[in-house]
Amino acid sequence: MRPVHGVLLLDKPRGLSSNVALQKARHLFHAEKAGHTGTLDPEATGLLPLCFGEATKFSSYLLDAPKGYEATLCLGELSDTGDAEGNLTPGPGPIPSDLAFIKATLHSLLGSQAQIPPMHSALKHEGRPLYDYARAGIEIARPARQIFVFKLELLELEDRFLRIQADCSKGTYIRVLAEEIGRRLGCGAWLSSLRRNRTGGFVLENALTLEAIAELQESQRESHLLSPETLVEDLPRMDLSLVQAQALRHGQSPVFEWEDIAAALIDQTARVYWPDGLFLGLAKPQANGQLVAVRLMSESMIQ
Repeated sequence: MRPVHGVLLLDKPRGLSSNVALQKARHLFHAEKAGHTGTLDPEATGLLPLCFGEATKFSSYLLDAPKGYEATLCLGELSDTGDAEGNLTPGPGPIPSDLAFIKATLHSLLGSQAQIPPMHSALKHEGRPLYDYARAGIEIARPARQIFVFKLELLELEDRFLRIQADCSKGTYIRVLAEEIGRRLGCGAWLSSLRRNRTGGFVLENALTLEAIAELQESQRESHLLSPETLVEDLPRMDLSLVQAQALRHGQSPVFEWEDIAAALIDQTARVYWPDGLFLGLAKPQANGQLVAVRLMSESMIQ
């Protein structure tokens, strides 16, 4: 294993857990340190940003990012797990064919709402995933979570399969959303397939499969890694003087000039850069005029 630093946009295949996919990618890059930025269910496919080396320091900033999914719903049936793994029963009513009605139903689910996590999920209760309790026939009370649905677009209706694009906040369970769509349509629905196509500013079109990576020469693989700073590009930027950057690098809290920063940035995490534009890490301006380090790149990466 060797030091490898950067972000890999992986197109995760169906049937692999996010951790197994991570370890396979780590092996291909011979990376010492690796982590992911939020899991995908084994049966889901699509965009899984992976972090190697110094990028792992900033991976948590992508956990809160909005996500986008292409989802296929099977209408006219109910599943006791919300997906294909459950027992299927007929839905309560006929499948609607009026596209205007379906679009209006999708539109009715936009915005902020409370969602109860499903029992068949990896969410843990007393150290055990909920699906363990569900398989044992035990129901655990789950508090509702506040989520936000930014977009629900009808892509295609073919026979009993409804394909949609769903853009939503972190923590949204698309299976639960699919069931609610089925309830409002009056016919029932379960999630047939799920493919993540967006995480924050990253898109699936730029992702590579494990097979594509394996076919590359080892010397070519690192050219497909994005820099660690791409994980925090949504944060405001501060360009430091050489004196400020050096002080921050050596564990000090340098003073900044108020005219160099908007007052709105006080107590807000910002990206900080050396005078030559090299990414130094993250820091937080304080009301007392000092800049406090939050997380910095290692010294070997900024020399």
